[in-house]
Amino acid sequence: MRIILSSNPYRDRGLRTALEADRILRKAGAETVLCLPFVPKKGERLDLPRQAALHKLEEELPKADLLVCFGGDGTILHAARDATLHGVPILGVNMGSVGFMAELERTELSLLVPLAKGHFVTEERMMLDIRLLRGEKQISQDLALNDVVFSKGSMARVAEVEVLADQVMVQRIMGDGVIVATPTGSTAYSMSAGGPIVEPNCRCIVVTPVCAHQLSSRAMVLDAGRRITVQMPKGSRKHLYLSVDGGKVIRVTANERVEITQSQCSTRLVQLAGRSFYQVTNQKLGGYVP
Repeated sequence: MRIILSSNPYRDRGLRTALEADRILRKAGAETVLCLPFVPKKGERLDLPRQAALHKLEEELPKADLLVCFGGDGTILHAARDATLHGVPILGVNMGSVGFMAELERTELSLLVPLAKGHFVTEERMMLDIRLLRGEKQISQDLALNDVVFSKGSMARVAEVEVLADQVMVQRIMGDGVIVATPTGSTAYSMSAGGPIVEPNCRCIVVTPVCAHQLSSRAMVLDAGRRITVQMPKGSRKHLYLSVDGGKVIRVTANERVEITQSQCSTRLVQLAGRSFYQVTNQKLGGYVP
């Protein structure tokens, strides 16, 4: 097994946890490589070990059997798109505060041993294809594991948003924006905005208004086969801001629309610890703990 160890140096100081995992996996017979999840900015000082050989993630993914991410949920989301496109499963080791998507905590590195022999199971997580269109011209496209967030930005104004499913109006929302989430993303921003928690292996799309100034605006769960369109009313002089999985923000104007559909790609998350979804939810989101 060729395993990439990709560690967020802001969370894993000196890559100490990644290096300990490297030692454990090599001793178990795995071939490992160390990578950073991003390219450091010029002049940026990071606490990195001098003796460690760091490789480029984009060069190693095509040759890898497994990607282990050390960090928070943001680190996993950042890696999910490229890993999925290369068919590489992901295992998260939590180095953050919540780490809801992580399978292991930093104190559980001994559980990595079976990975060396390929002894693990994966769970497929639904993803979303996102296309920004101006008329019939595609401006950009992206892939989401968690959610697509439309917001009004920091200005003190109300966003007006139309949400359609298969070209039929579902909701007109006045408020701070709207979230279109996968089941995986239902426990993130969507939940904080009052959306439902959905089991992660379900196939559906959650639409959650953000701070809607309407009694009639409620979160909705739509069939995964729907084509969701998010746009502003015709003639609107306002604009929205679009962010996919917490990434780069894109400005969306009134003559543009965003189409969201279930992707043919699925992220494969490795399961090792044997914890159920409800155990993780209660433990990490402050629910019932027996």
